[in-house]
Amino acid sequence: MTRSARRTRRTLRAAGAGAATLLALTACSSSDSNDTKSASSPSSSAKLSGTVTVFAAASLQESFTTLGKEFEKEHPATKVTFNFGGSDTLAASITGGAPADVFAAASPKTMAIVTAEKDAVGTPATFVRNQLEIATLPGNPDKVASLKDLTRSGLKVVLCDRTVPCGAAAQKALDASKLKLTPVSYEQDVKSALTKVELKEADAAVVYKTDVRAAGDKVEGVEFPESADAVNDYPIALLKNAPNAAAAQAFIQLVKSAEGQKVLSGAGFLKP
Repeated sequence: MTRSARRTRRTLRAAGAGAATLLALTACSSSDSNDTKSASSPSSSAKLSGTVTVFAAASLQESFTTLGKEFEKEHPATKVTFNFGGSDTLAASITGGAPADVFAAASPKTMAIVTAEKDAVGTPATFVRNQLEIATLPGNPDKVASLKDLTRSGLKVVLCDRTVPCGAAAQKALDASKLKLTPVSYEQDVKSALTKVELKEADAAVVYKTDVRAAGDKVEGVEFPESADAVNDYPIALLKNAPNAAAAQAFIQLVKSAEGQKVLSGAGFLKP
């Protein structure tokens, strides 16, 4: 082979190597571009927007408010609004046509008001449970130590109305103990019952453990064994005519997730 032929062959070989390198770089660049696009592209859940309206039992106020803020943080284009109250009142509003996306009730009985009218999608899921506790004035000046102590003459006791889950549970505990109690008032939700004690308008109230915990040093909690026989399951459901069904479903998933359960457990709720 002549010197000229060898030089030509080396030149062609170098050109081929250069082309291969260029193709590899181009492929890598294309792959990086696709990866970057994939990483920066919002997921379908990130595209959620609009308002999510949640009707929830009063006892969920603190924990759901926390979860609502977390949901808005994860989905900046959304806003979660709440209507907290007695579960029976909320259920009646929903069946009456009030616009809402999610219903979280404090008992299966109140959820049944909604499902009976076919206003819920699918089967409601129990996401937490709650147990009763006696709330007394700070320091427990009346030395309340049992459910029976609430029947003492002169003691001003407040109960939730029997149509409300906390009231139905309290009555169940009283019946199981064969105790009769005439309260100074029946309240339409558990927060109203607790407030009577906080304002010193009552000496004690039968509420949920979660409410006693949320009240901090404004009240003192007294456990009683009969409460174990009156634990309430809390169901949650997507509503049939939900104005924002996609975001509502995502909020329900947050409530049921490990993250949501951590918030609820921290508030004193029991696992389902």
